[in-house]
Parts: sequence; structure tokens; C-alpha cells
Amino acid sequence: MPLTHHHAQINGIHTHWVEQGEGLPVVLCHGFPHVWFSWHRQITALAAAGYRVIAPDMRGMGQTEAPPDAADYGVDSITGDLLGLMDHLGLERAVFAGLDFGAFAVYDLAHLHPERVLAVIGLENPAAPHNPDVPPLTEYAEMAKKHFLHIDYFRPVGPADRDLAAQPRLFLQKVLWALSGEGDYFATWNYPPTATYIEAMDDAPPLPWPWLSELEFEFFHSEYARSGFTGGLNWYRSMDLKWRQRKPLEGQQSKVPAYFLGSEHDVDLEAFHGDDPISLMRQQFPDLRRVEMIPGAGHLVQLEKSDEVNRVLVEFLTDIQGRDAQ
Repeated sequence: MPLTHHHAQINGIHTHWVEQGEGLPVVLCHGFPHVWFSWHRQITALAAAGYRVIAPDMRGMGQTEAPPDAADYGVDSITGDLLGLMDHLGLERAVFAGLDFGAFAVYDLAHLHPERVLAVIGLENPAAPHNPDVPPLTEYAEMAKKHFLHIDYFRPVGPADRDLAAQPRLFLQKVLWALSGEGDYFATWNYPPTATYIEAMDDAPPLPWPWLSELEFEFFHSEYARSGFTGGLNWYRSMDLKWRQRKPLEGQQSKVPAYFLGSEHDVDLEAFHGDDPISLMRQQFPDLRRVEMIPGAGHLVQLEKSDEVNRVLVEFLTDIQGRDAQ
């Protein structure tokens, strides 16, 4: 079962994705600062378990085109990318799994186009809405008056783009470690709002790490050193746009079956989704069938605890496939 790379013009942009395996289609959607390669251990494991695995470089990252305007990263554009990929591949329905921004992309798709989604699997980020009365970037700007906050640092066009592009290796090494279960993202909150993200993060230990080899890290570095970071940062800059576009969905529930996999030390679950994030997800996806938490891992759970994640994903997919066949 070879892993194959594909390129096509989809939804108006050049799109790259990889595929492996045959069977029920499973689309894996990454976040920032990731690329398709974030899933490479899941791709091989799920393909070996009998699934057709499709892992795109999401809009603006990796080898997929990066429109320079944040207005091109709204809900309509991102769901359009996923629908266009399905149409290009001739898929009527698929299971969608997402982590970080990728999770919100698959939740949006399930709400807007449920007929195309067999089930959703969220990793780390539940379908928890922001404050319905305050745009998210306004909310985060208030937080950032007290201390450094990466979301607000990313908001203005220019400074963060230049800072990260000037030191891609240092940024990626620091941020991947800070977001892991062994790192400390919250140390950044000890810095003033005027700090840069690179300044605010602790130094990472030398590679290799127990869960990431030097060669694997180099894949992330080489992709972002080539592409820059503006595409990924535009996912943050479009938060208010997506908030407005989701307004018509407030209070609505999706009938699409849902599954959730989180981790013990995930920064998003700890600080950005309220006191009871799972109940918030269940409000939008009442058919939340299983919730699994991986001990000892941080936000990069699919890399930090690959064997455990692969086992849980296969269990989820077995359940999905069994119910669909009934």
C-alpha cells in the first residue's frame, strides 16, 4: 500500500494531499503549525487496518496554496476545500478527523453539509463556541492586555510573519516542545504583551525527543522554511470572520455522529474551552458516542502517543463502520 502524493486545482487553489490504503475513506485535517505529515504515523496505521486515508495540506500550509488575504480563510472557503476534495475524489461521504483548526473545519462541514459526513472525530479541540456576544479576537485582545498571548500576537499582518520566517527552525522547535505534554506553553503568559512568541517560549531540549526524531522535525522545518507562516497565521486572523459566518448556526445541533479524543495536558482543553468542554461539544453534537483521554500527552497527541492514538482511532472507526452497516 504505497503512500501517494497528489496535486490538483481544487476550490480555486492549488491543493496537495497524500493517500494510502483502501476501504472506508477517512480524511485527516491538521492544524497549525502542522502539515499533512503530522498524521504520518496514523496514515500508515489506519491504512493497514483497512481504511482509505486522505490527508490534505490544509489551505495556507504545506504544499497547498496560501492566499495572502485572511478573508480567504472563512468557513465557506475551508469547507469548500473539503467538499471540493471529496468531489475530486468521487466520494459521497467520508469520516472526518481533525485536530486544532482542523477540528473546527470538520465540525463546520458536519453542520453545513451533514449529508457528506459519515462521522466526525475531534482531537483536542471540542466543538465549543466562543462567546456569542463578543468576537473572539476582541476577547483575546482583552486577555493580551495582561500578558503575552500568541493569538493576539498573530493578529496584525506583518510582525509575526517576519519574526517566524526569520527563525523558522527556532520557532518550530520551541513551539512544538511548548505544546507537548513535557513543555510549558503557559510560561509564555509570564511575559509582557510586547514580547514575541519566540522570546516568550522556553528553550526546547536538543532533538531527538522521545516522540520526534531529527528527521521528522526537519520535515516540518523544511516545509515552513519554504512556505513561510502567513497562510497559517491567516487562520487566526480570520477568527472573527468565521465567528460571524457561524452566527446562523448558534443553538443548532448536528445529527452527525461524533467522537472525541483528548489528552491530559492539552493547553486548549485546559485554558481555551471553558470548564466543561465536553458538555459544550455535546450541545452541538448530541450523538457524541465516545470520549477518550490519553494520559501524559499534550496538544500534539498524535505524535506524542502515536500507538495509543492509533488504537483509539481504529476503535472509533470500527464502531462507525459497524453502525453504518446496520
